[in-house]
Parts: sequence; C-alpha cells; structure tokens
Amino acid sequence: MSSSVTLRQFWTVLSPEGRWLLSTVAVQTLGRGLTLPFTVIYLHEVRGFSLDLAGTLMAFIAVVALAVTGPGGALTDRVGARRVLLFSTTCQLLGCTVLAFATTPAAAALAMAFLGVNFGMSWPAFNALIAAVTTGELRQQYFGINFALINLGIGVGGVIGGMYADVSQPHTFTVIFLADAASMLVPIALLLGPLRRVSGQHVAPDDADAASGSYLAILRNPAVVGMTGLTFIAVFVGYGQLEAGFPAFARQVGDVSTRVIGFAFAVNTAVIVLLQFLVLRRIAGHRRTRVMLVMCAIWAVSYLVLGATGVLPGVLAGAAVLAYMGLFALGETMMQPTIPAITNDMAPDHLRGRYNAVNAGAFQAGAIGGPLFAGFVLDRGWSTPYVLTMVVGCALIAVLALVVERLVPAAVNGVPDESVLSIHTATGDPAPQGTPERE
Repeated sequence: MSSSVTLRQFWTVLSPEGRWLLSTVAVQTLGRGLTLPFTVIYLHEVRGFSLDLAGTLMAFIAVVALAVTGPGGALTDRVGARRVLLFSTTCQLLGCTVLAFATTPAAAALAMAFLGVNFGMSWPAFNALIAAVTTGELRQQYFGINFALINLGIGVGGVIGGMYADVSQPHTFTVIFLADAASMLVPIALLLGPLRRVSGQHVAPDDADAASGSYLAILRNPAVVGMTGLTFIAVFVGYGQLEAGFPAFARQVGDVSTRVIGFAFAVNTAVIVLLQFLVLRRIAGHRRTRVMLVMCAIWAVSYLVLGATGVLPGVLAGAAVLAYMGLFALGETMMQPTIPAITNDMAPDHLRGRYNAVNAGAFQAGAIGGPLFAGFVLDRGWSTPYVLTMVVGCALIAVLALVVERLVPAAVNGVPDESVLSIHTATGDPAPQGTPERE
C-alpha cells in the first residue's frame, strides 16, 4: 500500500470482514472507558474495601491474564481465533456484571478473574483475527488505526463516566459497569453474525514437525526471542510507567497538580487519535525496526523532559509534564503498528495464536514489572536513577530492534516486494491485500 493512502482508500480496500471487525473496537472500548479509570475508586469508596485490597484485586487481573495467555494462544490455533474471542468477550461481560453488584471481596475477586481471562485470551485471539483479514502493509495500517480507535473509545468513555459516576450515589457505578457489560454484546453479535465465517484457524502443513508448535520450540527462534525482549522492555519503560511511574514522578518530583496530570492523559489520547493515521502514512514502506529507532529517540527525549520537571518552576514544570505525554504518545503511534505487524508476519499461519501469546506475555510481564520498579525507586527518592534507567531502556530497545532487523526477512520488516510494487505501480492497480481466511 502506498504511503499516500488516505483513510477513505484504506476503508475501501479493506475486506467487509475487516470493516466489521474494526467497527466493534470503538463501541467496545467506549464501554471499557466508562469503568477503567474508576474501578479502584468504586472498590474503595463505594464498596468500602481498603486501598490495599483494592490494589490487590486490580493486580489479580494481570496475574490471571498472564496465567491464561499461553493456553489461550494454543487454543486459538486449535479451535480458531473467532471462537476464543467469543469466549473471552463473554467472560468480560460476566466480569463486569458481577462487579456491578459485588459487595464482598470474594465476589469482586470472581469478577476480576473473569476480566483477567478476557485480557489474557482476547489479545492473541484478536490479533490473530486481524491477521486473518489483512496482509502486508494493510495489516500494519489496521493495527495502527485499531490502536487509535481504542484510545478514542476509552477517552470518550472516561469523560462520560467521569461526568456520570458519583460516589455519593452508588447506583451510578452499577450503571456504568452494566453499560460496560452491555457493550460486549456488540462484538459478540458481529462474531456470531457477519464474522461467523472468519475463523483465523489453519491446519498445519503436512511436513510440519509436531514439536515445532510448542512454546519451547517457538522460543528457540532467535527472532522471537529478540521481539519478546524488545516488547518486554518497551512496555517496562512505556506503558508500565504511565499509570504508576509517571504520575508518581510528576507529583513527587515535579510537584504538579492532579489536574495537570489529568490534562496530560487527555493530551495522550488527543495526540494518538489525531496523529496515528498521519504517522501510518509516513512509515508505510519503511523498515519497521527503523521506525522503532525513531520511537526510542522520541521516548528518550520525553523522559529527559519529564526529568526536567524536578528543576523547573511550577508553570514550566506543568508544561513539561504535558510535553512529556505528547512526546510519549507520538512514540506510541510508532510502536503499536510495528510490533504486532512483525509478530504476525513472521508467524506461520497455524501457529499465529501462540506467537501472539508469547508477545502478549512479554507485554503483560512488562506491565507488571514496570510499576513495581517505579514504586521501589521513587519511594526512595531516586528520581535521577529513575530517569536514567528509562533512557537506558530506550537505548536497549533500539539495540534489540537492530538485532531483530538482521533476523527477520525484509517482507516481515515491512519492506514490500519491489518486483510486485513495480508491476502494480506501472499498471496503476492497487497492490494485492489478500482475502480473509474463512472456515
């Protein structure tokens, strides 16, 4: 796909199944946005759980997700991504419903278990389903636009939830959790209807070694190891800091208000939604690993800007916090289309669920380790070592990106086949994008 492609052209070349799948994202994440920022508040101030217990329950989601990711990836390969996604989305619906009425820690833990199952199993299944309806450059475009829609849905949902939910009226929290549950009915209906023929399931080739499908065998692939390490560190210094390290640093070191931190997250959403498609157009046809190098440079600068909040006066410190989040979001627009695209392009069709599960496991491990590191370091007042660690982490991502570049074929790295491109450029025809995989 040409780098000059417009959003209209992207939508036109997308298969009907791809359009249906993409259309579920904004609605589903709108429901998630209604509750995501307020779950801890709900557990503590509405249900009366201690903050320690509320935090433990939130962490339980990640623990369950990490435990089921591996089985979820294997199940995706065996029964198809659509069926696994149906199961995981139903778990999300049940989890939100139980949480809406949870008055005891046991009920809340059950709800979190359902949510964790969805988080752990839906990731490899959804990515595999995207790969089933897209190929080549279109796949990278899809992952990027999907990410922008996720942010848009969560951002709008968060605003609506913040305006409606009121701790003095507990029923408002019941309503938003039930609305979150109801939003799951949309993807379930589409998976049972227009998407019922898209499975994401493949039979292994006759000459495939049975042992090659094990996670141990997959992790013997140097490219997989490189991408796993790259993903872990990227999440550790990236998303692992957004909800823990960044707010703590901004408050304790930068001494900015909670209002500024709230505006910073709004800046994050705005940058992603407004710039994602522009970034996709600029990176089309370029090596994905080189795009990651640019991302690393931007993130390193963003952490230096965040570090400067410790020496800047009040207004400038607040401006630096907003600048940090804007730069970080710009880096996100480069990370989200590239890592999933490389993972799915290098995965054999019949092992795509497992490859996505390995990548998801690395993401979840980084999301757990990042906040733990931030809490340990910042609680001791080690602000400078914190910033230096983040910058060194960005450099390490860059090194791993160059290592992966040497281990994967050019086509997997986002460089199109020049002979195919020249033919289609000469004829004026669009480059082939493939057809969705059906049951």
